[in-house]
Amino acid sequence: MNTANTPNTPDNPNSGWERKILENLVLATLKEQRAKRRWGIFFKLAALAYFFILLAVLAGWQADSEPTGDARHTALINLQGVIDAQGDVTAERINSALKSAFENRNTAGVILRVNSPGGSPVQSGMIYDEIRRQRTLHPDIPVYAVVEDICASGAYFVAAAADGIYVNQSSLVGSIGVLIDSFGFTGAMEKMGVERRLMTAGESKGFLDPFSPMKEEDKAYIEGLLAEIHQQFIQAVRAGRGERLKETPEMFSGLVWSGAKSVELGLTDALGTTDSVAREVIKAEKIVDFSVKENLAERFAKRLGADAATGFGQSLKQQMTKTLK
Repeated sequence: MNTANTPNTPDNPNSGWERKILENLVLATLKEQRAKRRWGIFFKLAALAYFFILLAVLAGWQADSEPTGDARHTALINLQGVIDAQGDVTAERINSALKSAFENRNTAGVILRVNSPGGSPVQSGMIYDEIRRQRTLHPDIPVYAVVEDICASGAYFVAAAADGIYVNQSSLVGSIGVLIDSFGFTGAMEKMGVERRLMTAGESKGFLDPFSPMKEEDKAYIEGLLAEIHQQFIQAVRAGRGERLKETPEMFSGLVWSGAKSVELGLTDALGTTDSVAREVIKAEKIVDFSVKENLAERFAKRLGADAATGFGQSLKQQMTKTLK
């Protein structure tokens, strides 16, 4: 039977097969073209991202370079945030900025602009020592701390090394003390019937374990350790402030005072701002920022990490929601 002229009807199973083959070929071609376009876009975006990362690195190197210019100026270094070896305010960054500021031939004085609740006593001590070292190496360049909102604990430790400390009347200053904070879950574990199995080599190796009861001898040891570090803090403040300090029984208790009260106690020297200290104390109104800034590459990497974490969290939340449904 000749099917060449057989009309395409629903009853004919062979009808339209040529058209179906043609449609499949066209669809396959379109899919291949789309895939090529996607890969092309991907490689273009990857090249563009590489270019911007390279540009950011170069911009970061330029931003980290030493400020130039021939005018006499006040060098500014920002100490903003928690002092921590893994954070934005580290001894490495602050000390690098101090070195650059003091060694610049046009620096008339240095201002450390402080807005920090404190942090690591080790990092604070390292910055304190570097300030005193630079003051010895460059006796003609004074360094002043200017407090904004808060200068407490480790931040005040650092500020005490300066030639003078200026505050706003409402600034918070002090907190000359040391602490270790933790939690104890032993009561909750007993109620839940949970047994803690902690194995150590050394009878006091787990003395800060929150899931084990604290022994009196361990508590006494920690208090002695804190007292030792506290005395180091007190000695640094006394060495930095000298006869200006009007000591009271509460001064080293960990309390904080307003800026106005801190001037009365000799913890600070006077009211002032960054601009007023540069203009009236250092006599160099032009301010040049020597702070070691996070370059664009670092910011991009952090932002990328934050976005990835956010995306992962949202994806996980969606999956959990689907599972619960």
